[in-house]
Amino acid sequence: PPPPPPPPPIQGPAPLSNGETPQRLLGRELPFLFKVLSCGKTLSIQAHPDKHLAERLHLDNPEAYGDSNHKPEMAIALTPFEAMCGFRRIEEIAQLLKKHPEFAACVSDESKLGMFMASEPEEQSEALRGLFTSFMNCPPEVSTEQLRLLLRRLYEEQSLNPHDHESPPWERKCARAVLRLAQQFPNDAGAMAPFFLNYLLIAPGEAFFMAPNEPHAYVAGEIIECMACSDNVVRAGLTPKFKDVPNLVDMLTYGMGGPSIDAGTPCYGDTRIIRYTPPVPEFEVMIMTCSPGETLTMPLLSVAAIFLVIEGSGSTDNQDGQRLVMRPGRTYYVPPGCPPLTLSVNESKHGPLRIAVAHENLHADDPTVVDSQSPKQWLGEFDIDKPRLEIPDLAGLSPHSSPKSPARRVV
Repeated sequence: PPPPPPPPPIQGPAPLSNGETPQRLLGRELPFLFKVLSCGKTLSIQAHPDKHLAERLHLDNPEAYGDSNHKPEMAIALTPFEAMCGFRRIEEIAQLLKKHPEFAACVSDESKLGMFMASEPEEQSEALRGLFTSFMNCPPEVSTEQLRLLLRRLYEEQSLNPHDHESPPWERKCARAVLRLAQQFPNDAGAMAPFFLNYLLIAPGEAFFMAPNEPHAYVAGEIIECMACSDNVVRAGLTPKFKDVPNLVDMLTYGMGGPSIDAGTPCYGDTRIIRYTPPVPEFEVMIMTCSPGETLTMPLLSVAAIFLVIEGSGSTDNQDGQRLVMRPGRTYYVPPGCPPLTLSVNESKHGPLRIAVAHENLHADDPTVVDSQSPKQWLGEFDIDKPRLEIPDLAGLSPHSSPKSPARRVV
């Protein structure tokens, strides 16, 4: 007989090993989503709405926008990661309009004039809005034909001069990105997105934060992603899914410059614990690394957490005698006030045990990653002997819980 069909994918909250869900154990929804994202193909050009816009979109089109929450998100690279984030500076876009007549043919003369004439920041933002709106509303037959002409010229230039060193590196990288996107999404004018958006390469361990109403598209590589609990995505290109161009062009901030790239900062008095803290209350992430022959005790947390093993193997123990086997891909729910787990790695292992821990933001007043429109707000935390967070008073978490209460055990 044929093998049985695979079970249907889980819809809604994933159950824990004891059949419970974090929501039932905690008594409310977790305010964040935590996942590993592997991009083998570019994801759509998109932005996430702020709360006010999310409420309106959900009311107007609940089928496309299934909730009323905002969706700020933070990405931490596990491998070299490529992404398009935020609008380029207006000087760069003006240079690309001159260099690529096919790109220029997709926007109106009025918007191009506004781009070249703008000098003050507010004028530049309005000029960028006009140019992007004109491009996104270009008739498909025009943009498709101009994309075809652009690709033919770029391929000819590449074959005639494969080692071009006359153009600036950022321009060469931009042209290669257009060719790559066009291969993945034939006849999609969104392949010209690198002419508008910063094209970034993020090193492993680096992070960036995408605030609401900022354009981005993830191109290639693997990241840990943490975000506010929402599925709201406003898309405009490089996707077969629903595109909402009018709302996208209306919602963007049209600020220029890429996101701040952050490598995290040590916390809890241990350089092996690195935190990544965005300027939103819903979440922050810690990366903990325990090398062979070492032990590392997780901090005591007053809020619920999810941790994911991302590399290596080892074991854990705590005062309740909970021993958990650590293997890549295993995920655990840590309730508020759970006795801290101590990670250990046998000295015979060839590499470290590395886990990622997500929880509600406990350092909201001291973010390490900020959005592209905000100045740096932190001075770093490299003086690790200086405590950054008082150990929370957990006495009020449950008046009836003992140290071995099931409500405080890792699941």
